[in-house]
Amino acid sequence: MSTKITFIGGGNMATSLIAGLICNDYIASDITVAEPDQKKCDKLHQLYAVNAFTDNQQAIADAEIIVLAVKPQVMQPVCKALASTVQKTRPLVISIAAGLLSKDISRWLGDNISMVRCMPNTPSLLNAGATGLFANENVSASQKQQAEQILSTAGITVWVEQETLLDAVTAVSGSGPAYYFLFMEAMQNAAEKLGLNQQQAKQLTLQTALGAARMAIESDDDVAILRNRVTSKGGTTEQAIKTFEERQLQDIVMQAMQAANDKAIDLAAILGKDE
Repeated sequence: MSTKITFIGGGNMATSLIAGLICNDYIASDITVAEPDQKKCDKLHQLYAVNAFTDNQQAIADAEIIVLAVKPQVMQPVCKALASTVQKTRPLVISIAAGLLSKDISRWLGDNISMVRCMPNTPSLLNAGATGLFANENVSASQKQQAEQILSTAGITVWVEQETLLDAVTAVSGSGPAYYFLFMEAMQNAAEKLGLNQQQAKQLTLQTALGAARMAIESDDDVAILRNRVTSKGGTTEQAIKTFEERQLQDIVMQAMQAANDKAIDLAAILGKDE
């Protein structure tokens, strides 16, 4: 029999993970979701045959794993309301809420809990995500495996040994999709200015992005080597790359990602304050 999992919150990310578990032959009756919106509850039950409740306490009654999938801003009152039950049943707690430190969530739930904090990204909704995971000292090897089993249904998973590194994960994969969208937007705009129509610019840009990503994923070579292979001496690509280098693209990317990293630290401090 599979482990009983309860999702607190039935939003997009939770739904994506539930769908992934079901697709990987997880027993639907061992999955429960707590969602205050009755219509969402009914829809999740109809789509995946999982248990669905509007009451959090009812949903976690026999949970061995609790996945906290609520907005960071409401995490504190949600956790404090669950604390007495969590202290009695001692489940593994997995948080997929951005910006909240494990020590703060643990404090609200009542210390010494086994907790895995995760930083997924939006492509997880398409099962093409990248998730960073950190386990506190109370998490066993088997619990780490359980957490990875759940999050890997949405894409790849990477464990970090220090929780502070989740800020770097946020800067890379958490915020990263927006960087690529911005670059694709800039390429589309430039393509149109060079004479292509909107549809042509979009198709060529998006397919090029997809193709480049696939080549990078499927190749054993570093992306720098792949770039050099496309950059013929004296050719068009070399001229474009020189322009990027002259305008310090590497420095711009470093500064942007440092800003994202620093903002993640600031948000954690704000969100972690007791009300």
